[in-house]
Amino acid sequence: MAKEIWKAGNMVYPIPAVMVTCRDKAGNDNIITIAWTGTICTNPAMAYISVRPERYSYNIIKETGEFVINLTTKELTYATDYCGVRSGRDVDKFKELALTREEPSEVSVPLIKESPVNIECKVVKIEELGSHHMFVAQVVAVHADKKYMDEKGKFDLSKADPIVYSHGEYYSMGEKLGTFGYSVKKKHVKKRSK
Repeated sequence: MAKEIWKAGNMVYPIPAVMVTCRDKAGNDNIITIAWTGTICTNPAMAYISVRPERYSYNIIKETGEFVINLTTKELTYATDYCGVRSGRDVDKFKELALTREEPSEVSVPLIKESPVNIECKVVKIEELGSHHMFVAQVVAVHADKKYMDEKGKFDLSKADPIVYSHGEYYSMGEKLGTFGYSVKKKHVKKRSK
């Protein structure tokens, strides 16, 4: 089967679709949907978001140096899309979508209560890279909803039913296919009883 050659572009899909909350210095909150986001390193815990400078939230985050990454679920798909296509200049997205503000622990930006995981971030660097500028941030706190914990106290992502984004479309995550290292894990052979 032959492959087509396309012009250079980002084809790393699917990617997370998250709602990022921010608060300006006057105390006005906004939510922006971000697909360019991810982990940078584990120690110290760091993440990034990439935002177009013309977006309403860009200057808010640049001026305050704080934001919260709120993971999304199948139930939050409508809100996730809405926050990506409507500007906070024109509408209070918390009010429009009946989303609940929740108090943070380390930043002054509200969490979205309906989100299964909220990641509080403080900007340490802004990389102006082209169409998007990358906000490199230290993770200063993580909030995980207890209703998504399994009997061993581990966060069960499948219970949250997270969504991803690919080429203008949202998808619900599928079934768990394995765990880290399962490909090299020794198989247990049952001993025969005599």
